[in-house]
Amino acid sequence: MGMTITEKIFARAAGKTAVKAGDLVNANIDVVMCHDVTTPPAISMLKEHGIDKVFDVNKIVVTPDHFQPAKDIASAELHKRLDTWAKEKKLPYYYKLGRAGVCHALLPEQGHIRPGEVIVGGDSHTCTYGAFGAFSTGVGSTDLAAAIATGILWFKVPASMRFTLNGSFRKGVYSKDVILEVIRRIGTDGALYKAIEFVGPALKEMTMEGRMTITNMAIEAGGKSGIIGVDATTRAYLDGRLKGMTEYTVFESDADAAYVHEDTVDCSRLEPMVAFPHLPSNGKPIGECKGLAMDQCYIGSCTNGRIEDLRIAATIMKGKEVRIRTIVVPATPEIWKQAIDEGLAEIFYNAGCVVSAPTCGACLGGFMGILAAGDKCISTTNRNFVGRMGSPKSEVYLASPATAAASAVEGKLADCRNYL
Repeated sequence: MGMTITEKIFARAAGKTAVKAGDLVNANIDVVMCHDVTTPPAISMLKEHGIDKVFDVNKIVVTPDHFQPAKDIASAELHKRLDTWAKEKKLPYYYKLGRAGVCHALLPEQGHIRPGEVIVGGDSHTCTYGAFGAFSTGVGSTDLAAAIATGILWFKVPASMRFTLNGSFRKGVYSKDVILEVIRRIGTDGALYKAIEFVGPALKEMTMEGRMTITNMAIEAGGKSGIIGVDATTRAYLDGRLKGMTEYTVFESDADAAYVHEDTVDCSRLEPMVAFPHLPSNGKPIGECKGLAMDQCYIGSCTNGRIEDLRIAATIMKGKEVRIRTIVVPATPEIWKQAIDEGLAEIFYNAGCVVSAPTCGACLGGFMGILAAGDKCISTTNRNFVGRMGSPKSEVYLASPATAAASAVEGKLADCRNYL
């Protein structure tokens, strides 16, 4: 029996010739992602146990993002602890305020993600990096502390599921619609502790930004990771971007690899999707739900705050005015600068939007767009659980940047295809 791409990555990381789903392995970690919420507790744990080291300063990437700039005294204290630690350890890849960005957009952009590696971070959406043919997953602060100090964590090798994406995208349909359809089919626990592997010809039509949107939301189906193999698009993105080691190993699943579940999505038949409260699995085609009044639109986050997303939203908003409060958050300083240089920020300003500095803020109900009781928000984020963006009596509707922008213009759930 052959191995999946995920099993091959774990075999390499564990120094074995082969592994299979269910095996327990000690894996060498290639990159550890640290941000302002889960890393300070990890630092405290290490200090409490008299451990004052990091396993490799070049394999730890740090950025505040959830509450940056600091929104209150408590978040300022978190930033101070993170800042002090990063400076004490002389970490070369510390992206402080002014260069800080939403972690899952920042690390690929800045060249820290390589195919074939094992990447962990103290955030559930660390699975984003699987778009580059890597195994990446979120861990808690305790495991994060162990990874920082030793560079090794134990894993149960996850079984794999495979989704084949066929067909070509119709106007107004994007990768966000694809992953909302996948989650609608299998539910929020359909991939529990599984690696979700995405293959098929439709991937060739997706940029790396689009692919990251898909792997980012693997966790919303309960997945341990999401993963997409390396191709020419991947290599083009990585070329000239990688920090440190520029060589990498590409793994591919064997033809006889075992999958616990397989399904096919015909992308040419998809419509723009909206996930209704209070689960990402409550997806509905826009034709079944357009017209529902909204109070807020949020375009940003680690799911859809990249330059491609802002360009799509700006195309729809250009020359128009939004009817509801609309917040646009570029995910990194480079994206923020690019949005200005390309005139996107001016389009958003003229449309009546708020344009923020990079932050996770509103996505997790932290700041920069908290919802009041009764508010309905069309959002490009990844979660719409009860109270996710504010009041437990508010409602979050997940959609692509195109659908979100069209809905902002109309003040209600709208079909983006009317604007493209």
